[in-house]
Amino acid sequence: MARKYFGTDGVRGLVGEAPITPDFVMRLGYAAGKVLARGSTGTGGRPVVLIGKDTRISGYMLEAALEAGFSAAGVDVMLAGPMPTPAIAYLTRALRLQAGVVISASHNPFQDNGIKFFSEHGTKLPDAVESEIEEAVDQPMGCVPSDKLGRATRLRDAQGRYIEFCKSTFPNELDLRGLKIVVDCAHGAAYNIAPPVFHELGAEVIELGTKPDGFNINAGVGATAPQAMARAVVEHKADLGIALDGDADRLIMCDANGRLYNGDELLYVMVRARLATGPVDGAVGTLMTNMALEVALKDLGVGFARAKVGDRYVLEMMQERGWLLGGEGSGHLLALDKHTTGDGIVSALQVLTALKRSDRSLADCCSELKLFPQTLINVRVQPGFDWTKNAAVVGEKEAVERELGDDGRVLIRPSGTEPLVRVMVEARHAELAESMARRIAARFEA
Repeated sequence: MARKYFGTDGVRGLVGEAPITPDFVMRLGYAAGKVLARGSTGTGGRPVVLIGKDTRISGYMLEAALEAGFSAAGVDVMLAGPMPTPAIAYLTRALRLQAGVVISASHNPFQDNGIKFFSEHGTKLPDAVESEIEEAVDQPMGCVPSDKLGRATRLRDAQGRYIEFCKSTFPNELDLRGLKIVVDCAHGAAYNIAPPVFHELGAEVIELGTKPDGFNINAGVGATAPQAMARAVVEHKADLGIALDGDADRLIMCDANGRLYNGDELLYVMVRARLATGPVDGAVGTLMTNMALEVALKDLGVGFARAKVGDRYVLEMMQERGWLLGGEGSGHLLALDKHTTGDGIVSALQVLTALKRSDRSLADCCSELKLFPQTLINVRVQPGFDWTKNAAVVGEKEAVERELGDDGRVLIRPSGTEPLVRVMVEARHAELAESMARRIAARFEA
């Protein structure tokens, strides 16, 4: 289903350029208010929507625009201030509100921003609902009569409520006493939430990336720059490092030696921990998930399925199959018996649960998972080029796949933003992955 404004994670772009402009965001709020609140009412007979944001300077402007749009649609607004994306999902559900809205561009630099929505159930909106909002955005904006306008209030103690929720996902019989943990919040939305969560569970916390100024979100820290966390772990002789991204839905960790662990490895740890307490039917990854995880889970008798890239598609497949665990190598991890959406803090607590219960280190828990080397080559092509109709490329891909057998795989994906085709080959040996990727890439030029 083609969408005009919504991408895989809401509406996103450079602030000041369409669609991230105050006038568009106000119309988006009005349209979303009309669509999301249809047939449902909150306190006082009006629907209620919760708005949260990360720490970007543009969040103030966009929050005001959204508030005006929702008010014009007759929707009451609750303002949570800077909060992680998964916190808004949780609070929307816990407070029985009609929708949640997050103003964030996640791991992007401060110049970008975006708007993403959660349903009353704390889940991301289906494509069909986003398309309905898009249709409404392109209609003339109206305004309800004055006596029907929405009001705006500040949600009290939003941070405290969410801290308690996160702690509730960690077993009551366990604590984090004796652990020194570096917690990197990327100068983002979890800056005053993540450190207290781990501290109140007993850990000694070394804070990193907890001084947002509106401009430094994700700048050299956080899940997209985890080397800063790794250096801090070694410097402070900490036991572990936890790095979140700007809106705290992504997680990367490191051990005491500064060795980084990505989402594929952390998902493996979570699955192994669940197997210790009962059966696990399966886990969902994406087209980019390392094949070694698929092989390792198969050896454990755990099913595995690949969704399209994007945590929303991982979630959809998990729901279709009735599976509880899934994630992406980038660090989006989901445990549906703990939360309705990906949550970096909650995911870190699931990994820490595994370490505490097994009394093993992160390295030990991952020792049986050896990620396959990957080679990725970007091939520039003519706009509109369809590689699936090129006999030379298709033939070489099939030949490589036959040679690899069960010891590797090939993925060819067109870029969604520029005239490139990405050729990725995984194999048990780096040299083999590189040579085979070059073989396929060369066919594009033949």
